[in-house]
Amino acid sequence: MTVETEKLRVLIPHWIEHNLEHAAEFRRWAGQAGEAEADIEAAAEALLHANRWLEAALEKLGGSLSHEVL
Repeated sequence: MTVETEKLRVLIPHWIEHNLEHAAEFRRWAGQAGEAEADIEAAAEALLHANRWLEAALEKLGGSLSHEVL
C-alpha cells in the first residue's frame, strides 16, 4: 500500500461526510429557491450519487466507513 493509498483511505470518508452535509444544506435551502428549487434538489442528489462512487473507490482501496452512510 502506498502513502497515497493510505491518505485516500482517510480522505474519502471525510469527503463522503462533507458531501452529506452539503446535500442536507442544499435540501434545506431548496424550498426557498423558487424556480431554482429543482436544480438545487438535483445538485443534492448528485452529491449523494458521487458518494456511491466514493464508497466503491474506498472499498477497492481496502478502506471502510467508520459509520453507516446512505
